[in-house]
Amino acid sequence: MINKNSILKILLFITLSVGGLFSSATQAAIAKKSKYHIGVVTGTVSQSEDDLRGAEELIRRYGNASSGGMIKHITYPDNFMQEMETTISQIVGLSDDSKMKAIVVQQGIPGTTEAFRRIRKKNKDILLIVGETHEDPLVIMTASDLTVNNDFVSRGYLIIDSAKKLGAKTFVHISFPRHMSYETLSRRKAIMQQASADLGLKFVFETAPDPVSDVGVAGAQQFILEKVPAWIKKYGKDTAFFCTNDAHTEPLLKQIITHGGYFVEADLPSPLMGYPGALGIDFKDAKGDFKKILKTVERTIVKRKGAGRFGTWAYSYGFTATAGLGEHAKNVIEGKSKLKNLPDIMKAYGKFTPSANWNGAFYTDNNTGIKANNFILIYQDTYIFGKGYLNTTDIKIPSKYYAIK
Repeated sequence: MINKNSILKILLFITLSVGGLFSSATQAAIAKKSKYHIGVVTGTVSQSEDDLRGAEELIRRYGNASSGGMIKHITYPDNFMQEMETTISQIVGLSDDSKMKAIVVQQGIPGTTEAFRRIRKKNKDILLIVGETHEDPLVIMTASDLTVNNDFVSRGYLIIDSAKKLGAKTFVHISFPRHMSYETLSRRKAIMQQASADLGLKFVFETAPDPVSDVGVAGAQQFILEKVPAWIKKYGKDTAFFCTNDAHTEPLLKQIITHGGYFVEADLPSPLMGYPGALGIDFKDAKGDFKKILKTVERTIVKRKGAGRFGTWAYSYGFTATAGLGEHAKNVIEGKSKLKNLPDIMKAYGKFTPSANWNGAFYTDNNTGIKANNFILIYQDTYIFGKGYLNTTDIKIPSKYYAIK
């Protein structure tokens, strides 16, 4: 008869054999079984792969809850606007776990606020954390304990400033009505438009299909493939392009590298955001190694005469937001960090972004002038392939841009 210790050894051997995903420290933690769980909600590979990979990194470090570890990961539907009740039910379902101590939703798609309100009626003690909310800040702030977004205010100015420094004379902003209904995205667009006027760039707004509409991701991407060459011909090769949706990024990059133009950084920047598919790069030997990933993309872009025309954040924002917020939740639960302490949040993010600088601040509502105590905006330094860091985290942004609505 096999005793319990023998079974445990066999299971650990199997874990080591299948991809070697867990460190010895993680295996030991799993063997003892985690005392609590952290729920992590992300999109799928097709909608937000980097977010999902961040969840996988947390599982690699702290184990899967289904195997005695800490992390319980679920994905929301690709067509989340039409399946909102499903999304809400999935998030709320995590709170049924008696060991659940925190739930991290990255990205905070529509329905997250309602899900959190339902959870709060059932359990007042679970930490509710959002990364990159799609809902109005004043709405999500009423339900979440902490929300952390990319700094759409500062980046509205910095992306234009960077485009000008690279040599762009025109800036094309690509989006669609659903995204423009978001306070965060519409406010950033307004800042970009004003910054373009102030810095001497022509600002153009172009509309593209919403990937969650009837045309789907494939239809939206095909539109970009067909339109970008015409836009470059119309506006010139000294045009910088920006799109608000992840699914649009790959076809946009593919056409810019072929026909000319600039791309400062993605809406949610990462060397994995659009670049692998656009450039035909296989990263199977560099999974999770962002220094290697960055250099691989850089070599390919330089080889294709794109040096100085394409940029990113050196470390994936989506990956870092998922992993960093999960890490921060763990630190808070264990008494090592304070939930709303900005340096503690930066410390958690920095664990996954060695050598990259961050900056950020608490969000201030434009209408009331009230500074939030549970909504934080952050951004990472911009890296231009073939050029290096632009030191955007050191730039002092004129105060007037923080008042633009």
